[in-house]
Amino acid sequence: MSPSAGLRPTVRIVPCLDVRDGRVVKGVRFRELVDAGDPVELAARYAADGADELCLLDISATLRGREPDTALVSRVRTVLNVPLLVGGGVRSQTQARALFDAGADKVALNSAAVVNPGLIDALAARYGCQSVVLALDARRSPRTGSGFEHVARSGSEDTARDAVDFAAEAERRGVGEVIATSVDRDGTGAGFELELLAALRAALRVPLIASGGGRSTSDFVAAAKAGADALLAASLFHFGRQTVSGLKTALARRGVSLRPLDKQGERP
Repeated sequence: MSPSAGLRPTVRIVPCLDVRDGRVVKGVRFRELVDAGDPVELAARYAADGADELCLLDISATLRGREPDTALVSRVRTVLNVPLLVGGGVRSQTQARALFDAGADKVALNSAAVVNPGLIDALAARYGCQSVVLALDARRSPRTGSGFEHVARSGSEDTARDAVDFAAEAERRGVGEVIATSVDRDGTGAGFELELLAALRAALRVPLIASGGGRSTSDFVAAAKAGADALLAASLFHFGRQTVSGLKTALARRGVSLRPLDKQGERP
């Protein structure tokens, strides 16, 4: 059976904190952002409720040309007993090292992977492929072979790069995981971009995190069947539509294999 033909062996649930000016925010298609809470409080809540991992993305660092907020990463790390993935504004090895020192287990690259793809090679060589993640923001486009184009700078800049080809190149350079976010579906609750997930699953060997549009249990089951190794959600949790434990229970009832409870809380 091919990877896209059925459920992945074990699926992770990953709450995502999009942060701007020290607060968690969320919108629709990366726009119309509204306040969603304190990142430390939300991180602690989600970890206690059974999250397998937490994703912390500084969505304004690249646009404003500032350094990643290592102080915030440190504060979030203190309340977590699960792996922490951090992204946003990472443009150099020095910045990545600062995030690892602050408590990140993985560092995600987006815009930097476009302008300086060699940074992937350098970080993978120094920290290991498992610590380097591609944050792939994609929208539908007739200009590419796959029908999806990678966009940078928090969804504000078209790259004219085929999203699937770009992810495959990143994997060859040493990326150990890919977050695939559909800009078209982000925050809409319309379900994950299954065509994008299936195309990426066919092209990649590394783990794939589905992001953008998940709301119902069926949405998350469909993403797992399309080949996602992890399922990311933000609005669903932030605005009380579902809890991490509630989603896990619902997915288990639908036949999705989740990480054993006795393994939660263990950092790699």
